[in-house]
Amino acid sequence: MEELNTLPESPTRVEGVGRRSFLRYVGGAAVVGGILSSCTPTSDDVTSSTNLGGYNLNKYARQMSNGITVNLGSGEVAILNYAYALEQLEAAYYEALLANPYPEMTAMERAMFMDIRDHEVIHREFFKRALGAAAIPGLTPNFSGINFKQRSVAIDVARQFEDVGVTAYNGAGKFLKTADYLLTAGKIVSVEARHAALLSELQFPLQTAFAGDTPIDGQGLERSREPGAVLAIVAPFVEETITYTLG
Repeated sequence: MEELNTLPESPTRVEGVGRRSFLRYVGGAAVVGGILSSCTPTSDDVTSSTNLGGYNLNKYARQMSNGITVNLGSGEVAILNYAYALEQLEAAYYEALLANPYPEMTAMERAMFMDIRDHEVIHREFFKRALGAAAIPGLTPNFSGINFKQRSVAIDVARQFEDVGVTAYNGAGKFLKTADYLLTAGKIVSVEARHAALLSELQFPLQTAFAGDTPIDGQGLERSREPGAVLAIVAPFVEETITYTLG
């Protein structure tokens, strides 16, 4: 695995991806373990879906299994693979959306989705390269329950995936051991939050979802989720079963 500490702060290109500058990497350790498909979020981790811009990804879920088990590894490698798995899912979503655009997608919306896709592809390829032989294989996304041709659905899922990404990195922050990783995690969260805010405004224009009670708690802080809760949310959108020991 490459030494992440030695990477330049803002490299302009990741090999194989030519568009956007590198935005994120993350490391750390959390003492949790289990199987992705068996984790369940707690009431403290998830806000009510009745709120404007709430969380209800489960309604788009269509659990499918290809019978393959993928282990994230342990310790810092597991955290990096955890991030790599999430980046794979996000990149795959925008690739699928752009390949199956809703009929009324405007030029502005397409450009926005292309920019976000390019970010996610860069993130995905960075983690793959950084992990080297320790990287998990490419995952098989399962978006069979998502109607990409319906604008409200396509944007809703995108916004929720971005919000989940924000809560994922926030939840991992307290486990970070390396100062460089913590610094970069802060940059990652800011980018994820920008995506989420933009998509919230696109979904709920001129309202409060972009910084309302769903993403922000009563203390004015972004919400967070433990790794197990995040993996439980994304499990139905990946055909592999992911096992993990983060610690």
